[in-house]
Amino acid sequence: MADGEVYFEFVQVGQQMRVAAVDAATGVEVIVVTPVNATRYQMQQVALAKLRKKLAEAAPVPPPVTPGRFA
Repeated sequence: MADGEVYFEFVQVGQQMRVAAVDAATGVEVIVVTPVNATRYQMQQVALAKLRKKLAEAAPVPPPVTPGRFA
């Protein structure tokens, strides 16, 4: 994943913060729930790590290289 634009949404739910991270290029979204007393930076880093992992898993796998035959 090239580091592109990512949108974050923060919604407090009781003593927890629901953080959504959305990749602008693909529209892929992940949700994490963090303690409300964590810093915004920490919340973003957790959400960004999960988003990167999801994007890496969704990346197409290149076909295996098979050796050619010579006549």
